[in-house]
Amino acid sequence: MSTDPIVSTSGLAKHFGDVRAVDGIDLSVRRGEIYGFLGRNGAGKTTTIRMLLGLIRPTSGDVRIFGTRLKPGEQDVLRRVGCLVETATSYPNLTARENLDIHRRLTGAPPKAVGETIALMGLEQYSDRRAGHLSLGNKQRLALARALLNRPELLVLDEPANGLDPAGIVEVRGLLRQLARERGVAIFMSSHILAEVAHLADRIGIVHAGRLVEELSFDELRAKAHSYLEVAVSDPAKAASLLTAQLAISRIERAGEHELRVFVGPDRAAEIASVLVTAGLELTRLSSEEEDLEAYFMRMTGGTA
Repeated sequence: MSTDPIVSTSGLAKHFGDVRAVDGIDLSVRRGEIYGFLGRNGAGKTTTIRMLLGLIRPTSGDVRIFGTRLKPGEQDVLRRVGCLVETATSYPNLTARENLDIHRRLTGAPPKAVGETIALMGLEQYSDRRAGHLSLGNKQRLALARALLNRPELLVLDEPANGLDPAGIVEVRGLLRQLARERGVAIFMSSHILAEVAHLADRIGIVHAGRLVEELSFDELRAKAHSYLEVAVSDPAKAASLLTAQLAISRIERAGEHELRVFVGPDRAAEIASVLVTAGLELTRLSSEEEDLEAYFMRMTGGTA
């Protein structure tokens, strides 16, 4: 994988009056990399994406794609980019094939690209159906087909799994991996489905209140994620008091009617079990767990996990 960024931003900001929708974001995506862009609703994800595509102008900072600073009307660079932003749109009275053919003419893709992309997205049996009569999932497939029509070197996707059934999500996941690994396509994807990002992304960026609060690979995520012990015990309140008093454990949380979450490493499991059993408590489970992407995301964006 090349270390040269396909897309990068420097001090990227967008203000709407007094509202700082995006506030000084620096990020980069390399060739062949899948970058997951995470944030709560209103965090600034879609505004950032619209600036990456030249759809709105930054208040300050800049975007570089393929090393070229993006300026208004920058068509040559954007012809090498495929995108799906917000909702899957199409001409409802035209067929799926006709929709793709119009986009092909706009991007300069060859005529054979329409049939190839229809096959790639599994739309053969729906290709002559009006787009307005397609299911939500097939409308999403059509939008993804349009994004792939010109064999882009950069894909910018806003919620690419929206409306897809589980089988469709698995298919798209495999397709995106193939594009990144075999064709070297750089993929920048925003999603609220954290598990999907965990399956796909090489790196993640977490945006909160318009700022990039964390950017890390999944190896780095595993290193930073909190480890804890899940303890199922007959009297959780008494168990928590004992562990605090005798073992000086500072962070213990209730995780259910008879469960505790004890934030220490697995190396302390034996002494925890000894304290609880010696006190006459019934210990039914003691397992080592690790914070997943969802819990880490909630912690980084002010949640309770």
